[in-house]
Amino acid sequence: MHEDLVASQARNEELSKVTEELRQALQEQRGRTIVEEVAPSSPPRVFPMPFAQAMTDTPIPASVVPVKASFTGVEDPEAHLTTFHTQMMLSGGSDAIYCKMFVSTLQGTALEWFVSLPTGHITNFQQFSKLFVDQYIVNKAPPRVSYDLFDVRQYQGESFRDYLNRFGAQMVRSPAKDEEMLVYAFKKGVLPGPFCEALIRAHPATFVEVRRLAVAHIADESEGAEKRGSVAPARPRA
Repeated sequence: MHEDLVASQARNEELSKVTEELRQALQEQRGRTIVEEVAPSSPPRVFPMPFAQAMTDTPIPASVVPVKASFTGVEDPEAHLTTFHTQMMLSGGSDAIYCKMFVSTLQGTALEWFVSLPTGHITNFQQFSKLFVDQYIVNKAPPRVSYDLFDVRQYQGESFRDYLNRFGAQMVRSPAKDEEMLVYAFKKGVLPGPFCEALIRAHPATFVEVRRLAVAHIADESEGAEKRGSVAPARPRA
């Protein structure tokens, strides 16, 4: 009887020991699971910042309007800068704001190029602009020459208004400033007709005079077309 009691106590002690070991192992397992869930599997990625620290710390005011332009690495860099400057004139701001807003227009390989710049390398927008243009100078459109105006000709069936607008757009892009050459190039492109004859008779010396003649001719054409499209009234009954 005594031996059975001693054996039973020994089994209970062994069972208690095993239970305690299992309880401790379970607690340790739960602790490791919680730590794994809270702690990240790897440290967060740190992105390089090419801007100087003072520029990085400058906040962008809420009044700054987002720029509606994008550059992916294949467009003309100077044309993109012109668009950016034009839109930023509405908001203004310091060099830091200009630099940060300009980065928001970069996409694709252009954004990868910006990230690849050394940390703290950019200190002002003028430097940033030069780096940008030098990087994508191969995309710059070739300079236009004055003789490109002589390639603008009125198409068969094209309205005179459309031709005038097309010539004016090319004239803005052209470096030509000589009024005589502008008038001559315009006259060369006009199709034979009433307006061409009016130009020959008027001998305009400046392109402003050409525009005045053109406006009068367009008004006459519109009035003539309106009359041709109208229907004559019927004779009233006696």
